[in-house]
Amino acid sequence: MSQPTTFHIALGSNKGDKFRNLQLAVDSIHTQIGNIKLISKVYKSPAFGFEGDEFLNACLVLESYLKPQKVLKALLKIEKSLGRTRKIGKGYESRTIDLDIVLAGDEIINTKTLQVPHPEMQKRRFVLLPLNDIASKIKHPKLSKEVSVLLDECEDNSVLEPINVWLKNPRKAFNFSKYNYIAIEGNIGAGKTSLATMISQDFNAKLILERFADNPFLPKFYKDATRYAFPLEMSFLADRYQQISDDLSQLDLFKDFVVSDYDVFKSLIFSKITLQDDEFKLYRKLFYLMYKDIAKPELYVYLYQNTQRLQENIKKRGRDYEQNIQDTYLDKINEGYLDFLKTQSDFKVKIIDISDKDFVKNRSDYLNLLAEICME
Repeated sequence: MSQPTTFHIALGSNKGDKFRNLQLAVDSIHTQIGNIKLISKVYKSPAFGFEGDEFLNACLVLESYLKPQKVLKALLKIEKSLGRTRKIGKGYESRTIDLDIVLAGDEIINTKTLQVPHPEMQKRRFVLLPLNDIASKIKHPKLSKEVSVLLDECEDNSVLEPINVWLKNPRKAFNFSKYNYIAIEGNIGAGKTSLATMISQDFNAKLILERFADNPFLPKFYKDATRYAFPLEMSFLADRYQQISDDLSQLDLFKDFVVSDYDVFKSLIFSKITLQDDEFKLYRKLFYLMYKDIAKPELYVYLYQNTQRLQENIKKRGRDYEQNIQDTYLDKINEGYLDFLKTQSDFKVKIIDISDKDFVKNRSDYLNLLAEICME
């Protein structure tokens, strides 16, 4: 899965309810573009380059999977929705909202519609001061100077005054702090790795991903299930036990919680489907000897997708050894998970049907999914 780009966005307003305009812009950026990591203080500043009412200005740190041009397009759409009409030609004017890309990672972009870094940022105290609140050590990709240095060297002598009201970050509506360990589970191709990765990036979680790609028995199993089922399930069990034990025992003071894309109990679910009766009885004894010593997730999220969607996802990701998986096999896995979860009392369980959702490509689907996960 690709990594998001870190954007630094400048916000300003000097018409109407200025603080409300800024908050509505923040809310729209969160909903339509990406994850807001940090928001600066809000500053009063005089109009720059024209006679007009004083501005309220702020900056924020945004992570988005969108390309810079698409972020710009989305920002312009938000401006328009909040009542701003950009006029062709030069000159400054009062505005309900002004949204500018100041930085886009370390990219240098020079097109007709977008220049990054913003060509005027080093000359504008109303940009540099709030930017310094949240990104003082970030270097200007062209000038190779930190934001704090640019602020010290800025010749703009405008006087800015911080106000005592802070903009709210909509991301904080999703409360994961009550959990230390969350497991995201699902059938083959359900999207559990994608969701666990996105949550870890957006909410500062330690990420544990299953090391299925390193298992030498997996391709062999899909060619000859009867012969390779037992060694496959035993190797998975050993690896899952070792990985989850090691990763959960290593305290990370810089992360808020742990999120994984599997739970060890999946070993018993899959083995019941793949093994012969006598093999499964032996396997089950070994499994419970290990399972009793493993930390259990406090929240277990099961992503349900119907078999048709699972097959579409499997085909799309293109792993050769998965292309001949039968519908009946996927149906049995779903049944195994649901039977297990219906009787589970060791941890909190949420079963969420995402058959008609695409939370990777559609941000509204992602935010709705987060809301379901965090709902009491």
